[in-house]
Amino acid sequence: MKYPYGKNIFLTGGSSGIGLVSAELFASCGYTVFSASRHPASMPQKFPNGGEIIGIALDVRDPVSVASASERVLAQADIGIVIHCAGLGIACAGEEYPSDAVENLMETNFNGVLRVNSSFLPHLRRRGCGFCGIIGSVAGIMPVPFQSHYCASKAALDLYSATLRMELRNFGIRVCLIMPGDTKTGFTDARNYAIDEDSPYYDACLKAVRKMEKDEQGGHQPVSVARTILKLINRKNPPARTVVGFDYKLLTFLRRLLPDRFIEMIIRAIYMGH
Repeated sequence: MKYPYGKNIFLTGGSSGIGLVSAELFASCGYTVFSASRHPASMPQKFPNGGEIIGIALDVRDPVSVASASERVLAQADIGIVIHCAGLGIACAGEEYPSDAVENLMETNFNGVLRVNSSFLPHLRRRGCGFCGIIGSVAGIMPVPFQSHYCASKAALDLYSATLRMELRNFGIRVCLIMPGDTKTGFTDARNYAIDEDSPYYDACLKAVRKMEKDEQGGHQPVSVARTILKLINRKNPPARTVVGFDYKLLTFLRRLLPDRFIEMIIRAIYMGH
């Protein structure tokens, strides 16, 4: 391990899924991981080679919580790496606007990233070196029926991270968007079905999302994403976007080549049966 950005990591979404597995992998490689979530572990977890996971209470939707967590962490450690893993999903028709569910989605998936960055990036900028990794999704470039709000939140992260990367480059900070596809985590069970039974889209929504959930549970293990991030934080010049898994690399390549009409036809056939 080269530790080009130092050995201290701040990571959100650390209590489950990709965040939890990533924290464990990083700590096993000697990193000290400040693992932030709404329900953190009360006691630090130490690893044989000196790595450690320290739980931090944080709700990315709450500015006060973010400010408090960042103040506490930066008082303890010279953070050089920030990894954004917090996220959630909803299922509903694009025509519909379940305001509470959509606002909670955007506050978590997008605004939460902005809040955490506004607290930690000034420190990375002052130290003249750092890495910011953001978990996006293949769904940020690939339309998925009844996931329009989720897709939009991940698409927003795509351009946000690309712009941030340009702005921070001269300060020695590297920004990378990590794009998993279907991954087997608790994210599937936590998805919010924000659609009423009397919706004209209800049956089609359930059919599409059940197919999606089956694919997720048969998808990549979260450790594959964690290993991808580990490789990136050991590179001085990581790529702007990294798709996880050969199958999804091929899919995103075809997305750029094939006409939108053809892509839509394939996706409709997969999730809607026509």
